[in-house]
Amino acid sequence: MIQVDIWSDIACPWCYIGKRNFETALSGWEHRADVAVTWHSFELDPHAPAERVGDLTERLADKYGVSIEQARATQARITALAADAGLDLHFETARSGNTFDGHRLVHLAAAHGKQDAMTERLFSAYFSEGELISDHETLARLAGSVGLPAAEVGGTLGSDRYADDVRLDESTAHALGITAVPFFVVDRAYGASGAQPPAVLASLLDKACSERRPVRGAGVS
Repeated sequence: MIQVDIWSDIACPWCYIGKRNFETALSGWEHRADVAVTWHSFELDPHAPAERVGDLTERLADKYGVSIEQARATQARITALAADAGLDLHFETARSGNTFDGHRLVHLAAAHGKQDAMTERLFSAYFSEGELISDHETLARLAGSVGLPAAEVGGTLGSDRYADDVRLDESTAHALGITAVPFFVVDRAYGASGAQPPAVLASLLDKACSERRPVRGAGVS
């Protein structure tokens, strides 16, 4: 079995594009049945409030010191790349906020064999549907839509359950030197950062299949 570990954040458009590109690469790979994927938490802004107020484009311009027109052009470029990957992004309706609780639900979903489905649902809700993915009622509804037990979802959101798992993912990312997401680690041997094209991700799978060897000191769990 080839292990693929992916660090990502729910509010990262490149992570959503990277997910779809990896799925495309995997769908055409002859050994796809022998691949196990684990999603790992990474918060681009761990200090984000529950919801940011104001225009997303304006905040992007302020953050990177560019004009509103340049920020819009960047969003348009990302939207076009996402469309090429089969995704429908709507930055104009995205509601930015803290992603920590969403990451905790991804860990809960992993315990039920639904980690990928929960990750996909959160991406879609944030980027395509304008959902506030820090809101507990919203998160509970999204979790229910992928089949997670309501009682466990409520118990998780009403406590700090899986908080340590999120922090462990993030500390492992730090130990690996991961500073940007998405970040792919294939079979603890080969890493790639960013929303790489399907061909690049497929080549990582090929290398891992032909040269099975561990990453020294990686500590991926």
